[in-house]
Amino acid sequence: MISSLAAGQLPRRSDPKISKALAKLDLEKSRREDEAALASGMSILAWPDERYPRLLREIPDPPPALYLRGSSEVFDLPAVAVVGSRLSTVYGQNVARMLGADLAREGCAVVSGLARGIDTAAHEGSLAVIGRAIAILGTGLDVIYPKENEALYGQILDAGGAILTENPPGVPPIPRNFPVRNRIIAGIAWGTVVVEADGRSGSLVTARFTLETGRELFGVPHNITSRTGSGPNTLIQKGAKLVQRVEDIIEEMPSNLRCALRPCSKREELDSQPDGEASMLLRKLQPDEPKSIDKLCEETGWPTSKVLAVLLELKIAGACVELPGMRYALASAAPR
Repeated sequence: MISSLAAGQLPRRSDPKISKALAKLDLEKSRREDEAALASGMSILAWPDERYPRLLREIPDPPPALYLRGSSEVFDLPAVAVVGSRLSTVYGQNVARMLGADLAREGCAVVSGLARGIDTAAHEGSLAVIGRAIAILGTGLDVIYPKENEALYGQILDAGGAILTENPPGVPPIPRNFPVRNRIIAGIAWGTVVVEADGRSGSLVTARFTLETGRELFGVPHNITSRTGSGPNTLIQKGAKLVQRVEDIIEEMPSNLRCALRPCSKREELDSQPDGEASMLLRKLQPDEPKSIDKLCEETGWPTSKVLAVLLELKIAGACVELPGMRYALASAAPR
């Protein structure tokens, strides 16, 4: 449903899609939806609003209005989308977390769709450092889908990120809304990285929108026998740039975007580490005395699986490094 605010402020254009939408618009219902959204603390960005994301204006069918929770200031950062399959592999999730963290560390806003799998991992990676995330929903802002990402939803807002949708409050997770949502993911970002996708993945829809809008497309290489690797492998074969590290993305940015990047320092990253298990394990590490997994299990009393999981979080945040022999040290002055 088009916001009633947008209906009164649409630019003059002859787009038949917008004309048909307006012809079907129930203005009274839309006005009630807007009032409910504003009363619940949401913002509504109509197309002419100066806070409306600049790059999104340039796509063929920009949403006439967006519902926003969080900060619109994040739209001023160079944005890169990291997307992939919900049925992701451990490899894909680790790569998405790494890229999400490294992009955030470079000063990019990391865009994804809050879905299970790769989207979740990319958001988690961007939040492991002092980073900003933009989540684009296929539901109303008050409908968190999947439900297990409710905490992640809150963390994105707490970190100064943004949650966006073109759907009014109350819209449930209807399957047809997600491919439409993907055009916003592609349209708000300068470039899109496809981490994993099989032949039916919505990430390939995002890739198509990326190409149609003239944005940069990247792919993460996979084993040729990997089902979820077939999508990015094919995209690379057809011309998408192969990504092995964050520098492969940054070096493709035009100079004006690179100049807008504000990388965070190692000190800022360490100072930003949250209290809890990560900080507890961080205190066990020394810069000049690497420790084995067994030693860390002994000192924390945790099982190996838990130690490895928290170490991965710290590595993504750049707070610790892994040395030969699966030994770990504090990153600030770790021996190489």
